Amino acid sequence: MNGLGDGPKIVFEIGPLIITETVVMGWLIIAVVTLLCLWLTKDLKKKPESKRQIVAEMFVNFVNGMVKQSMGEKMMYYAPYIGALLVSAVLGALISMVGLRSMTADINVTAAWAILTFILITYTKIKTNGFGGYLKSFGQPVFFIFPLNIISEIATPASMAFRLFGNVAGGMVITGLLYSALGAASTALHVHFEFGAWALSILQVGIPAVLSIYFDLFSGCIQAYIFSTLTMVNVAAAAEE
Repeated sequence: MNGLGDGPKIVFEIGPLIITETVVMGWLIIAVVTLLCLWLTKDLKKKPESKRQIVAEMFVNFVNGMVKQSMGEKMMYYAPYIGALLVSAVLGALISMVGLRSMTADINVTAAWAILTFILITYTKIKTNGFGGYLKSFGQPVFFIFPLNIISEIATPASMAFRLFGNVAGGMVITGLLYSALGAASTALHVHFEFGAWALSILQVGIPAVLSIYFDLFSGCIQAYIFSTLTMVNVAAAAEE
């Protein structure tokens, strides 16, 4: 497991471009999602006959239901974006269960998603009230709270980015610390064995896996759902202002 304090490792460089683990994980997730979509949508029938079509329709209905409930029927065109965001966030967290670095443990990723949400919120406000109305809203209900409204506008994407990043990164830190502590305890209790280049610490077997299931599977999925829901709620609220 990579140390969180070290950040994602640099995999390779292309001239001035630095390609980190996060970028590679992003490419991998895009490839997996693309192949999965091609497989799930192959030979679609008007009446589902295959299990994969049933699974695909269940996911589409789930996302459509989320968007309809949180944003209303008039904003159903956001469903593809919300679906892509949800899948990316879930897989970005779950990828650590196969020994790879979680993509959402990089603040750059969660911040980029939060900035996209901020852009959607701003676009919706301008579309609803016009550019003049958007600027005027910062001075409401009274002009002297203009700075507070600016801070509130910036705080929304910032809090979203740090919420998702903090939960995933915190899980990595706790799991890593426990793994190291169990390794040290195994050595102290003489249940650490080495076979040439291989090493086995008895206390490291099982316990970290349980924590990984919670932080990577349960917490990762919940936080991805919360991030997607906050995106929908904030954009929908912007349309009503």
